[in-house]
Amino acid sequence: MLTSIITFLIYICLLAIVIYLVIWVLRDIVGLPIPEKVIQILWVIVALIAILWLVQMVLGGGSFKLSSPFRSEAFGSGVFAALSTAATIYL
Repeated sequence: MLTSIITFLIYICLLAIVIYLVIWVLRDIVGLPIPEKVIQILWVIVALIAILWLVQMVLGGGSFKLSSPFRSEAFGSGVFAALSTAATIYL
């Protein structure tokens, strides 16, 4: 459980750093004027994502993993099966 909490906090820090860097690059380097309301909405979205991850960690048995939807076990379900079939047809 302690490992999943530490992992959760690391992911939240990484997400916050990425959002901050994107805002900084768009605003200061590119020179795009971003209204303060848009930045506030972005941070609210980040907070909601963090809450969802926290709920998933607490209710999901304590494991918190960011996994790829295209791993081999995922191809047995609906959309991913269709994607793999379509990719196989065109190969």
